Amino acid sequence: MGRENLLNLIETLDQSDASVQRIFGGEGSAVGAAVRRRTANPLSKRQYEKKLYEAMKFVADVYDGRRPQYQLREALGTADFPLLFGDIIDRQLLANYRETPQTFRNYCKVATVPDFRQVKRFAINYAEGRLPQVPQQSEYPERKDVPARLGRGARRTEEFFATSLFVDANGPIAGFYNTANKNRVHTENGASVNNPPLSIQGLQDAMLVLMSMVDFDGEPIVIDAVHLVVPPGQEIIANNILNATELWINLATATTTPPQQQLHTQNWMRNKVRLSTNYYIPRIASSANGSTSWFLFADPGTSRPAIEVGFLRGHEEPEIFAKDPNAMRIGGGATAVLDGDFDTDSIQYKIRHVLGGTLMDPRATVASNGSGS
Repeated sequence: MGRENLLNLIETLDQSDASVQRIFGGEGSAVGAAVRRRTANPLSKRQYEKKLYEAMKFVADVYDGRRPQYQLREALGTADFPLLFGDIIDRQLLANYRETPQTFRNYCKVATVPDFRQVKRFAINYAEGRLPQVPQQSEYPERKDVPARLGRGARRTEEFFATSLFVDANGPIAGFYNTANKNRVHTENGASVNNPPLSIQGLQDAMLVLMSMVDFDGEPIVIDAVHLVVPPGQEIIANNILNATELWINLATATTTPPQQQLHTQNWMRNKVRLSTNYYIPRIASSANGSTSWFLFADPGTSRPAIEVGFLRGHEEPEIFAKDPNAMRIGGGATAVLDGDFDTDSIQYKIRHVLGGTLMDPRATVASNGSGS
């Protein structure tokens, strides 16, 4: 990181972007709390910002070779880093967490739960006419990483987990997408094609299957908007379909085969279908279907979402902790978290992100593995 990048970093820090107390609390010692202890007195906010800017500029000059490295070692000790850099770590974590793309929130219902107990979800019918899992009481696995990268890992964990709820090694999970649930895409024009590739005709067939769903009373399920979820290999095809200005559709006639008539219409799909590109579909579906499978989900704002992903109330975003140092100052005085381990001055971080989820209603989604059979 060069001098300009470091200066840009300090100039663009948003002091209100993250709540230190929300991020750091509970186990271990919060980095933000350590900073508050060190900055509560005597520095004012403006004095602190001035010293922080001067420190960043000093480090930038060392990176650019304007100052020798020994001056940095002489100017800054481990006791200075909690003061100058500790409260930036949480913002780096959340910045990298929030910048990482995600799609599951578009088509999965997102909920919060009050505690770690198993949550039950019940469907009321006939009345309407890649963060590793850590079991409770288990130790967190150790990784050599930095807090800035942990935020991206948390976001990727969410996307992978949500995708694994409806995708397995063979593509759409057969226990959820099957004939009994009537949510495998099949062609309704007499050709008897199941699992069609993504195309204008295939998407029309999927819309027809989804719009034909009824509840347990036999009443139609009204769907106002749908989400088309595709792997990266199908993104170009999906965009070509959804961004086309017109659709030219072949019409069958009673006397000609193949059909000789065409219907030209404005692309109604542009306002009805929203596209999400999911990069974990081909990672989870190891077969050839990983690059061809595609899905339609009813908007999760409806009363019957296909999938729900839940987060622990008050912990909806990842939290990062620092381990209390095992050292003590001769003569007394508190030891700052970022002073490090007694033997090696090492600092250990832990990230915690609590989430779970389940499949809900198969009538709110349809899928095709794209094989055409």
